[in-house]
Amino acid sequence: MRNGRLWPVHLVLAVGAAAMVMPFFWQVLTSLKTFTEATRTPPVWIPSFEWSNFAKVLDETPFLQQFGNTVVMTAGRTLAQLLFCSLAAYAFARLRFPGRDVLFIALLSVLMVPGQLFLIPQYQIVQSLGWLNTLPGLIAPGMFSAFGTFMMRQFFMTLPAEVEEAARLDGANPLRIFWSVMLPLARPGLMALGVLTVLWSWNDLMWPLIVNTDPESMPLSAGLSALQGEHMTDYPVLMAGSLMASAPVVVLFLVMQRQLIEGIAFTGSK
Repeated sequence: MRNGRLWPVHLVLAVGAAAMVMPFFWQVLTSLKTFTEATRTPPVWIPSFEWSNFAKVLDETPFLQQFGNTVVMTAGRTLAQLLFCSLAAYAFARLRFPGRDVLFIALLSVLMVPGQLFLIPQYQIVQSLGWLNTLPGLIAPGMFSAFGTFMMRQFFMTLPAEVEEAARLDGANPLRIFWSVMLPLARPGLMALGVLTVLWSWNDLMWPLIVNTDPESMPLSAGLSALQGEHMTDYPVLMAGSLMASAPVVVLFLVMQRQLIEGIAFTGSK
C-alpha cells in the first residue's frame, strides 16, 4: 500500500529529472551532428556521429591553454575560499567580540546586492594592480564570498561546544582550536563549499570577459564564446566545445554528490 501511494511522487520526480537531463542529452546529440543536421526542421534525433567536431574545437581555439587557465583559476578561488571563509565563519560562530552581530549582518547584506554593481570597482582595482589579462586578475575577486562565510558559520554552529571547551582547557589558543579541532570536524561543510565554489568558478563568464581580452589568458567559459560567430554559428562545434568544457565538473559532481548533500544537510540542521 505504501509503495502504491508513492507512485505519483515517483512520477513527478521522473518527469522533473527528464526535463533537467534533456538539455544535456540534446547537447551530446548536437555535438555529433553535421551543421545541416543541427539546423534541420524537424529535428534529427539520430546524428551522423561527426567526431571531427571535437577536433575542430582544438583547431579553432587554444582549448588546452584555456583549460589550464580554468583549472588554475578554479583551484585558486576554491582553496582561498575554503581558508578565508572558514576563518571568518569560525570567528562569527564561536568567538565573542564587540560588534560581531553587526558585522555579520553587514556581511549578509552583501548577498542582497547584485554582483554586477561590483564589476566597475573591481575592474579599477585589478587595472591599478596591473593584473589585466593575468591569472591573478581572474582569481582575486573570487577568493572570498559572503555566501561561503554564512554557510560555514551555520555549520560551525552545529558542532558541539564541549569539544572546543576541552581544547581550551588543554591550553589551546583560538587559532589552534580552529585549525586542529574545529576544522577537521567541519570537513562535510568544507566539501560542500568546495564543490559549490568549483561549479561557480568553472562557469564564471562575466568577470573573465571583462578582465581578459587575450584568448590565451581566458578560461574556457569566456574562450568558447569565440566559437559563436556574428553572422553564423557552427552549433555542432559549439556544443562539442561546451561538452568538453563541462565534462570535468559533471564528473566532479557525480563523484562528490554525497559529500555535497551531506554538507548542505548539516549546514541547515540548526
